Amino acid sequence: MAVRDFINPVVRQMKPSGIRKFFDIAAEMDNVISLGVGEPDFDTPWSIRETAIYTLEQGRTHYTANAGLKELRQELASYAFRKYQLIYDPLHEILVTVGGSEAIDLSLKAMLEAGDEVLIPEPSYVSYIPCTQMAGGTPVMVPLREENQFKLMADDLEKKVTPRSKILIMPFPNNPTGSIMTKEDLEPIADFVKAHDLFVISDEIYAELTYGDHPHVSIGSLDGMKERTLVINGFSKTFAMTGWRLGYAMGPDWLIHEMTKIHQFSIMCAPTNSQYAAINALRDCDEQVAKMRREYNRRRRFLMQRLSEMGMDCFEPFGAFYVFPSIKKYGLSSEEFCRRLLFDQRVAVVPGDAFGPDGEGHVRISYAYSIDALKKALERIQAFIEKEL
Repeated sequence: MAVRDFINPVVRQMKPSGIRKFFDIAAEMDNVISLGVGEPDFDTPWSIRETAIYTLEQGRTHYTANAGLKELRQELASYAFRKYQLIYDPLHEILVTVGGSEAIDLSLKAMLEAGDEVLIPEPSYVSYIPCTQMAGGTPVMVPLREENQFKLMADDLEKKVTPRSKILIMPFPNNPTGSIMTKEDLEPIADFVKAHDLFVISDEIYAELTYGDHPHVSIGSLDGMKERTLVINGFSKTFAMTGWRLGYAMGPDWLIHEMTKIHQFSIMCAPTNSQYAAINALRDCDEQVAKMRREYNRRRRFLMQRLSEMGMDCFEPFGAFYVFPSIKKYGLSSEEFCRRLLFDQRVAVVPGDAFGPDGEGHVRISYAYSIDALKKALERIQAFIEKEL
């Protein structure tokens, strides 16, 4: 046996993240404006950092309970009810994880058996497919269509469901499209889930980043859905805490119990310092979050105006911090468009097919960057379109 054959074939065949591909190239170039990575450009609010500093000074650096600090889980339960009308027992129905990504991984490992199918809307976050495959499941992609504002439609689910379907992933507000699902949008999906006896993993990491008259609604809050929904969220996007690596899962006690066992053996507990800081975030940072949301919305409106002036087609997103304009009329693949834009104008954006084949014909532009950076980048994109295409 060759040494490389010791690698799990599932891992060996896995492709690296398409999001990072262009930014590894861009990192080696000068004068590049990068609009690709989904990371807030704000510093973590000071009161959160101050809390973390204080806990370090007090020597609170030991392991916590596997499921997380009891005080933090109690704050999470209060926050979920206050924000989304979700009711969870902090002792048995909430697990604190290392980012929302660990919660996704744990939930799939806890529920999937070989051959189980996971319905995954596409385009969407790049981790769902590999995490499904590593857990022994089979990804089944369900298209999100621009003519439907990239919302998930029950009719499209009906075409993909089979007797082996077990889980539906709900990634809204959506990365990369910025689309959202209102209560009226969610109700037929909930009916479909109950009719086919499915379980929902609802990734709501961008829940607090919605705009206009569209407050976030969790599918777990709908009638009959709490017992068949795991809500995943985290602190990275809402509180600008990406490097703190803290997320959480809320769901039925039977599932949280099994996820906690895996978490116990693989991780032990989420970072203690981050957990103490998160308590402050939940209690005291509503206004800081609102301020960041207002600034994101200003950038969103600016981008939509400039893209329209440039003649780039783009549906209006009302969530997350991305726009997903179409580049189909320029006659280039998403990858070729992004490659030429990077080398010709030193602007890095993400090709739509990095989020699956259904993302082809689009590019993702993040507005988690300053207005000045966005203005300069859009000037370069306009020059690229006018001179090169």
